[in-house]
Amino acid sequence: MKYTNLGETGLEVSRVCLGCMTYGDQNWVPWVLSEEEAGDHFRTALDLGINFFDTANIYSKGMSEKITGRWLRELSPDRDRYVLATKVFFPMSEAPNDHGLSRKHILAQCDASLRRLGMDYIDLYQIHRFDPDTPIEETLEALDSLVRTGRVRYLGASSMAAWQMSKMLHTADLGGWQRFVSMQNHYNLIYREEEREMIPLCQDQGLGILPWSPLARGLLAGGRTRGGERPTVRAKGDSFADQLYYRDEDWGVIQALESVARERGEAPAKVALAWMLSVPGVTAPIIGTTRKEQMVELAAAPDLTLTSEEIEKLESSYVAHPVLGHQQPASRD
Repeated sequence: MKYTNLGETGLEVSRVCLGCMTYGDQNWVPWVLSEEEAGDHFRTALDLGINFFDTANIYSKGMSEKITGRWLRELSPDRDRYVLATKVFFPMSEAPNDHGLSRKHILAQCDASLRRLGMDYIDLYQIHRFDPDTPIEETLEALDSLVRTGRVRYLGASSMAAWQMSKMLHTADLGGWQRFVSMQNHYNLIYREEEREMIPLCQDQGLGILPWSPLARGLLAGGRTRGGERPTVRAKGDSFADQLYYRDEDWGVIQALESVARERGEAPAKVALAWMLSVPGVTAPIIGTTRKEQMVELAAAPDLTLTSEEIEKLESSYVAHPVLGHQQPASRD
């Protein structure tokens, strides 16, 4: 496994991050793996050298954090050997203050996440979305307090408009508060709108880029055919993917990917991840898989170097998309 610094911080993370939304409660979504099934996945990830794990309070309404915490504690007792990220924003109940980025919700949910994880601190605490209903100053001051009290080491953000991210970074500087060090954004071969503004902003400001859905929710791994067949349990039950992908123009990209993969003798998913790792500024794509074999395959993507001709072939069929993934769905990324 290769490692790199998260943005301009001194924190070293593996070039592949294991997304832990895959582990939780099937009453939340039918394709997640149970707590006991997850154990082998965490063991495999650690054996592969993956030291970066990402979850969120909303995943299985806290169960993902419990599972992630349990297996990391049991399989890697030395807390300094891995980097753990989680998130806050989406509603955890129907209570009026149990959502968003108010001081009340942030502080309460950080403490709740720590209890579920069974840990003393969170390495990377991320806002899951931008909250238009809470003053930026309130959010940033609350997040800053978590770092200063030791409950959090670094701060990150997830999908939003570049102007919103820029405003939050500028406000943090004005207030003398901790800045975000990373952006977890929606980015893959099929959806590249982040290249217009967000990725250049992150490069300019020294933020690490942690793309979610790097395989387009399995589409780039063969999770659905052009004829509509859905060969996996996740593909059959992932309604959010229907909102993001499967436009006619998406299939041109998939054909190019399959062509490069055939010529290389590699799996399309591995080639898609290798392409992403070639993008300047990308730190660690967040992969989620229900098969250990695919995890092993994807963990080798940092060692696959594509030629400029292959990259051009992969990118040439792209067609602009509307902005997708900033505010939807309420809990599925």
